Amino acid sequence: MSNAPAVVLFDLDGMLVHYDHAARLQLLAERSGAGVEAVSQALFGSGLERDADLGLHDAQGQAGELARRLGRPVSLDDCIAARRAATRAHLAVLALAQRIARHAQVAILTNNNLLLRDHLPTICPPLFPLFDGSVFCSAQFRLAKPDPAIFVRCLAALGHAPAEALFIDDKRENAEGARRAGLRAHHYRNLPALLTALRELDFPED
Repeated sequence: MSNAPAVVLFDLDGMLVHYDHAARLQLLAERSGAGVEAVSQALFGSGLERDADLGLHDAQGQAGELARRLGRPVSLDDCIAARRAATRAHLAVLALAQRIARHAQVAILTNNNLLLRDHLPTICPPLFPLFDGSVFCSAQFRLAKPDPAIFVRCLAALGHAPAEALFIDDKRENAEGARRAGLRAHHYRNLPALLTALRELDFPED
């Protein structure tokens, strides 16, 4: 009997995509007319991004709150464009996800906000249609990895039990949280090590 999982959950930043923090801040600075440091303080130093990642703001609310804290005009389109400028698909990992999808359901579980979840097809088009309808984030659950409860709730939404799932994340503590929830998990370091882990789970190589 195959040991392969029925569903594979991928982290987003640092896994399926490369994230360029500086590029995001730079574009927001250019769009708003504020300095990069001021944007960083308004978005990150003030706790706005953290609060949005925990579901305290929807997409429009996050953009409006950034404008208020920055004291400059910032639109939702500006925020989407900045995240797009900072996000580049990791094509080798994406190709592997496409292969996995021939044998198992695939989904994304990311510590992120509703702005990213709702606009990810615009932010990173190469991820779609593979992940259509299967992007989940901390904001919608008001929980964040590595809390084991977020994995259980995400899998319930997908119709799977924890024992049926594999979770892959570049942060060790998130992989450990998944294991505490009853999932199998892989701490991603490089593609060869991930391929080895998949073979050990009897994943088909075609």
